[in-house]
Amino acid sequence: MDFRIFTEPQQGATYETLRRVAVAAEDAGYDGFFRSDHYLAMGGQGLPGPTDAWTTLAALARDTRRVRLGTLVSSATFRHPGVLAVQVAQVDEMSGGRVELGLGTGWYEEEHRAYGIPFPPLRERFDRLAEQLEVVTGVWATPVGSTFDFTGEHYRLEGSPALPKPVQQRVPVIVGGAGKRRTPALTARHATEYNAAFTSAEDAAAGYERVRAACAEVGRDAGELTFSIALPVCAGRDDAEVARRAAAIGRTPEQARADGFSGTPGEVVEKIARYAEAGATRFYLQVLDLDDLDHVAFVAEHVLPQL
Repeated sequence: MDFRIFTEPQQGATYETLRRVAVAAEDAGYDGFFRSDHYLAMGGQGLPGPTDAWTTLAALARDTRRVRLGTLVSSATFRHPGVLAVQVAQVDEMSGGRVELGLGTGWYEEEHRAYGIPFPPLRERFDRLAEQLEVVTGVWATPVGSTFDFTGEHYRLEGSPALPKPVQQRVPVIVGGAGKRRTPALTARHATEYNAAFTSAEDAAAGYERVRAACAEVGRDAGELTFSIALPVCAGRDDAEVARRAAAIGRTPEQARADGFSGTPGEVVEKIARYAEAGATRFYLQVLDLDDLDHVAFVAEHVLPQL
């Protein structure tokens, strides 16, 4: 199993806060540190304001040594795919080959209005995502000395030198979501990982099966893919500590237990095991209280060794 810390810094975090969490995750032995790619808080003021995902990851590439780094997930509405390919390749070089790209359609309409970003209808957002995946992976796969051309409905590249190249031979690409048709098809064609987020073990298993079926349709071995899950974590030594940590993120212990990997260590292990039985081998533990570094260490010390 692979365990990664996943954060939502748009809710309120400076770079220094994120750096401390990333370093704590690395020191505790987690496999990765990931962040959302959002510019607007979902409830609350989000002070001191958002941090840009790929600017943050560039800095973390230099401030960490081992953990994988990436987005869960970047929005296809935020960046031109040619520019995104350059950004990710550069951060991959800065990190020594530790970057992963999560890419999705984008969904938070208020965020787009707040920052003047066009927010087309869902069908067009999926069309743009499909073209972005083709462009980004195509640019990276183009041999040095050759050029890359692409003509789509939304993007056109002519004579791109397709540089710089990432350090990794293939940068892992994560696609996720609950879509029943286009999401599995895009995953089968372009991704190395399918992520199910904030859903039950049963629904995650159904999503994994749809992706396997899409792989079969295009002749791809589904065994090449990683299947992952993202859920909040809220763990404690006893009920009192669970209640304290739940209150810190605005939830009751009952809500925390219903929504995520929450409870005492034994409870958390049991829930992770249910998702493992559903097919997940990678787990993104969403940490919402970024000031509670003891929580990051506690899960690593008291939960993960049992798995």
